[in-house]
Amino acid sequence: MKRIRGWLQRFKALRPRRTLALLWRICPGWTALSLLLVIGQGVLPLLGLYAMKRIFDAAVTQEGLQTALVWAGVAAGAALLTALLRAAASYVQQALSQQLTDAVSDILHERSVAVDLAYYEQPAYYDTLHRAQQEAPHRPAAMFGYLVQIVQSAISLIGVAALLIVFHWVIGLLLFFVALPGMAVRMIFSRRQYAFEVRQAAHEREAAYYHNLITDSGPATEVRLFGLGDVFRSRFRALRAALRKGRLRLVRRHALFDLATQVLAIGATFGIFAYSVAQAARGQLSLGSLVIVYLGFQSGLGYLQSLLHGLAGLFESNLFLTHFYQFLDLKNQVQAPVDPLPVPRPFRRGVELQGVSFRYPGSDRDSLRGVDLTLKPGEVIALVGENGAGKTTLIKLLCRLYDPAAGCVRVDGIDLRQVDPAEWRRQIAVVLQDYMCYFFSAEENIWLGDVSAPPDEERIRAAARLSGAEEAVERLSGSFRSILGKLFEGGMELSTGEWQKLALARAFYRKAEIVVLDEPTSSLDPLAEAELFQQFRRLIAGRSAIVISHRFSTVQMADRIYVLESGQVVECGTHAELLARGGHYARLYMAQAQYYQQG
Repeated sequence: MKRIRGWLQRFKALRPRRTLALLWRICPGWTALSLLLVIGQGVLPLLGLYAMKRIFDAAVTQEGLQTALVWAGVAAGAALLTALLRAAASYVQQALSQQLTDAVSDILHERSVAVDLAYYEQPAYYDTLHRAQQEAPHRPAAMFGYLVQIVQSAISLIGVAALLIVFHWVIGLLLFFVALPGMAVRMIFSRRQYAFEVRQAAHEREAAYYHNLITDSGPATEVRLFGLGDVFRSRFRALRAALRKGRLRLVRRHALFDLATQVLAIGATFGIFAYSVAQAARGQLSLGSLVIVYLGFQSGLGYLQSLLHGLAGLFESNLFLTHFYQFLDLKNQVQAPVDPLPVPRPFRRGVELQGVSFRYPGSDRDSLRGVDLTLKPGEVIALVGENGAGKTTLIKLLCRLYDPAAGCVRVDGIDLRQVDPAEWRRQIAVVLQDYMCYFFSAEENIWLGDVSAPPDEERIRAAARLSGAEEAVERLSGSFRSILGKLFEGGMELSTGEWQKLALARAFYRKAEIVVLDEPTSSLDPLAEAELFQQFRRLIAGRSAIVISHRFSTVQMADRIYVLESGQVVECGTHAELLARGGHYARLYMAQAQYYQQG
C-alpha cells in the first residue's frame, strides 16, 4: 500500500503548472503554434497506416490496382505533409527553446541580484544557486518538449489502439502492459540521478572552483610563481573522476534494466506477429489486416513508449526544476516596507546607530555588540580597529545589506527599516577594499557609480580629475573610451593604484549624501595618498564621509575617530584626544609609528 501511495505522489509531481505558466508568459505565440503542429503530427501517421491496409487489400486483385495506386498517393501525401510539419515543428521548438533559455537566465540574474547579501555568505546557498544555474536554463524547454511528445504520442496511440482493438481486444490491452516496465525503470532512475546530483552539488562546485583557479586571469600570476598548476589539476581530476564513476554506475544499471524492458517489448511484438500470421494462414485475416496488425502494434508500441518516456522525462525535469524554484522562493530578510517613508535629502540630523548588535547567520560570535555611533551632515568620521573588529560589518548595516539583531540605524530619526532599501542605498557611495575592476571602457567604469541617468561626460571627467585617475586615463590610446583589462580584444591594463583611482572616481561620480571609503589609499603611492587627503574636504563636497583605514596618516584628518575592538566601540575622539588618553588607539598608533621613528 505504501508503494502505491508513493507512486501516486510521484505522478502528482507530473503537474508542472508553474513551469507551463512560466512558459506561456514568456512565449505564448510559439507555444500555441507548437501545439497546433503537434496535433497535425499526431493525426497524419494514422492516415498513413490506414492507407497501407487499403493498399495491400486492393493489390491482391487485378481489379483493385487502381484503388491501390490512389491509396499509395494518399500515403505519400501524408508522409510529405508529416515531413513538412516535422520541419516546421523543429524550427518552432528551437525558437521557443532559445527564447525560453534566455528568459530563464534573465530570471536567474534578476533573482541573484535581488536576494540578500547574507545568502552569498552561506555554502548551502551556493549549492542551490549552482544547481539552479545548471538545470534552469534548459529544463523548462525540455519539459515543453516532453509535453509535446506526450500530446503527439497520445493522439497517435489512441488511433492505433482503436484500430487494433477492432481486430482483437487482447492485442490493444497487451500494447499498454508491454510499455509500462520501461516507464517504471525511467522514473526510478530519474529519482536516483536526482538524489545523486543533490549529494554531489558541493563537489561539483569544488571542481568548478579548481577549474577557475587554473583558467582565470586573477590567480594566473600566483599559480605560476608558486607552481600550483599541478596541485590544482590533480585535485580537479580526482573530483571529476569520483563524479564520473558515480554517474557511470547509474548509467550502467539503467542500461541493464532498460535492455530487459526492450527484450520484453521485442518478444511481445514478434509474438503478436506470429499469432497474426497463424490467423492469416487460417483465412481469418486478410493480407492488409495482417500488415496493419504488425505495423500497428509495432508503431503503437513506439507511440506508447514515447508517451511514457515523455511522462518520465516530465517527472525527471520537474524534479530537477525544484532547485530552480527553491532558488526563486528564497525569502529576503531585508524587506522594503509596504508604505516606505521618503529618504530625507539633504540630511538635517545625520545618521545614528543606537545599541546595534549583529551576528552573521550560522556564526556563534557577535560581530557587533551594543554599538552607538553618529555621523552628522558634512562630518568625516573614521573607523579604526584590528582585522575582525567589526568595521566592515558596521558599513554593511549602514547600507542596509543586513538588519541589526538588536538596536536600530536611523537617518534624521527615521529607522532605516521604514524606508526603501534601494532608495536608501542611492544615498551612499562606497569604495570597498576589494573594489571591482570592470573590463569595460574607462568612461563606463566611472559611470557605473550612478547608472540612474545616461553617462555625463563632463561629470565623468570631473570625477576622474578629483580621484587622480584622469592623467592615467588620458595616456591610454582611446582616452576615456579605452577598454580596460586583458579579457577582451584591444583591452589595456592599468596598475593597481590606477584601478583604485577609478574606483574612487566611481564613488565621487555618485550624487550621494554619504561617501564610504574602505582602505581608500591601500594601492596608492605616498604622493598620491598625500594629494588625495590634502584636498579630501573638497573631494567629498560637503557630504558626510566614513573612512576605514589601518593607516593612521589617513584617519588623522577625521573629525572624530571611533575605535572598535571585538565588535564594540571602545573609544571615540579626535586623533589628539585619543593619543592623550593612552588607550587602545594610542597602542595601535605607536605600534605603527615605531617603524617610521627608528633610525
